[in-house]
Amino acid sequence: MPTRARPIRLLVRASLLAAGLLAPAAVGATPSVPDRAAVERPAAERPAVAIAAETGAIPEGGTRLTVVLSRPVEARAFVMERPDRAIVDLPEVNFQLPPEAGRKRDGLVASYRYGLFAPGRSRIVIDLAQAATVARVATSTRPRDGATLLTIDLSRSDREAFRRAAQPPEPARAANPPTGEGIDSRPLVIVDAGHGGIDPGAIAGNGVYEKDIVFGVAQGLVQRLEAGGRIRVQMTRDRDVFVPLAERVRIARDARADLFVSIHADSISAAPQVRGATIYTGSEKATDAESARLADRENKADATAGADQGDGPGDVADILQELTLRETRGFSARFAKGLLTRLSGVMEMSVKPHREAGFRVLRSPDVPSVLVELGYLSSKRDLDLLLSDEWRTNVTGQMAGAIEAFFAARLPPAVTARGAEAPRIGKAAQIAPAQIGPAPVSP
Repeated sequence: MPTRARPIRLLVRASLLAAGLLAPAAVGATPSVPDRAAVERPAAERPAVAIAAETGAIPEGGTRLTVVLSRPVEARAFVMERPDRAIVDLPEVNFQLPPEAGRKRDGLVASYRYGLFAPGRSRIVIDLAQAATVARVATSTRPRDGATLLTIDLSRSDREAFRRAAQPPEPARAANPPTGEGIDSRPLVIVDAGHGGIDPGAIAGNGVYEKDIVFGVAQGLVQRLEAGGRIRVQMTRDRDVFVPLAERVRIARDARADLFVSIHADSISAAPQVRGATIYTGSEKATDAESARLADRENKADATAGADQGDGPGDVADILQELTLRETRGFSARFAKGLLTRLSGVMEMSVKPHREAGFRVLRSPDVPSVLVELGYLSSKRDLDLLLSDEWRTNVTGQMAGAIEAFFAARLPPAVTARGAEAPRIGKAAQIAPAQIGPAPVSP
């Protein structure tokens, strides 16, 4: 990283921390202090800390990735194709690696990224420069300081041998079924903060991650809705963890949600002048080529983490399901229209503010769903607004208003005591420690 870029990154991180968009332990900037829950756990139960990593050549044309850990961990490694990757599964690890870790190509390693893959589990994903197999995974103790060295050796392979060694993607985790405890007739809204854990989403030129920005905005929206007391709210992720796309859909369907709102932020590095928000609804045919490209990029999030890319709900099987899907998309479009009306008064909208595309998270046949791209991380103006507490307060307030207006006929009387004062947005966005390495290229 250039010397003068580091102060910029630290200033941005300080802004995020002050706004509540980052937990103190978000990795990819500076080493962090563990959260209180982690500190209070017995030392033996705390996650191992990764403090350094490097790649280097080994005999016969292979490449070794060495990770320095605070204590030994059990590691399992395997390879996957389409795209070609080596996967290293670990128990939960607190990655405290420098920002440039994983960005430099070296031998068989094109790049690598790391982060929380599931509760209690971390993962390193190595993008391979060519077909290679994992020849060895071992741990040893460094004599001078007692640190643990985790070494992953990669060996060159022909395509056929690589294909035989490759494992299929891990099935997406099943969502927890609803408990059924109590009866609450208020509408249920699922708020989906895009990306997370090992999947950072778009990365701004100054190093800000999409996953952190949208998580803070999602938490702000949840606070606004909960303050009103008229809407039930559930998040697809409540910390910095990876959640497969199909599982996000299942969470909404299993909970019998009335609305699904996914929050993202785009980036077009080749066109920094492009800016503004866009609201997407689901469709087999995209409104335009740009929407199709964005949906395709977002739909590859599971591949980034080495998870199953299942399509969630199956194809429409009969006329009843087709009618249900058509009706659901009609409700989605109606909500998108109301949301657009409210947001256009407080934020810049794109040239085509309402578009359609085949996003996998919008494929629920029975839950009205929209995806909101808040702006472009590649636009300095948009990025400044995304980091502005005042802007986020206005935007989440209007989003909450649009949701309440959508369910107006079903809502109980306003709870003025709880909703009298708008909450400060982002202050609850304290995500769990540990956890994402840089992704130098789009998945």
